Amino acid sequence: MNEGNAGVIDPYAMLGVEREANGEAIKLAWRKAAKGAHPDAGGDVENFNRLQIAYELLQDPVRRRVYDDTGYDPQLADPKDLEGVLMLESLVNEVILDEREPGSFDPVAAMRRKLSDDIVKSRFHILELERHRARVRKHIDRLGRRPETDVLGSMMRARSEAIADAIRKTEKQIQTIEHTYTMLEGYSYEVEVMGPVEEVEVDMAEVQPGEAAE
Repeated sequence: MNEGNAGVIDPYAMLGVEREANGEAIKLAWRKAAKGAHPDAGGDVENFNRLQIAYELLQDPVRRRVYDDTGYDPQLADPKDLEGVLMLESLVNEVILDEREPGSFDPVAAMRRKLSDDIVKSRFHILELERHRARVRKHIDRLGRRPETDVLGSMMRARSEAIADAIRKTEKQIQTIEHTYTMLEGYSYEVEVMGPVEEVEVDMAEVQPGEAAE
């Protein structure tokens, strides 16, 4: 039984019920929690909505089973976890399409290497963007006399802002990759250890003349 993930709200804990609780116990717990959390009673709207989602999840046998088996529910999951799941799904697809024999390589280690490489590439990309933006800003600073309608300056400023936006997106991407990497913590994979190939010694004196040419 899955005990839930750090990035996902535990609906059982939120309603204060055991994992084996039946529908009636869940309904009673929800009514009790919702009474004090309702916005009309001074409660927080977001917290009340999460209580409602938790209740609906536990009352839906299919969603509840999925949550119990995986620890995830799209409506209760942290957005960072959902982004990480999508990233992991892509990596898992690569493993599935790898034609090497299972056990002959470590797919978890391969996923970690891929994520690490992506982080390095993204950081280099940011450095390139920052250098490019610095050049653009120097051009802007060196623009002397300008007409009332500063078309050239506006274009350069727009380019500088576009580069800054690209930097922010890449930084966010790095955060997602790093979070995805943490989701692989605790996993291990058993790789078959291949023993040394035994060399077969052949006594050439025992080979018949006609066999040597075959």
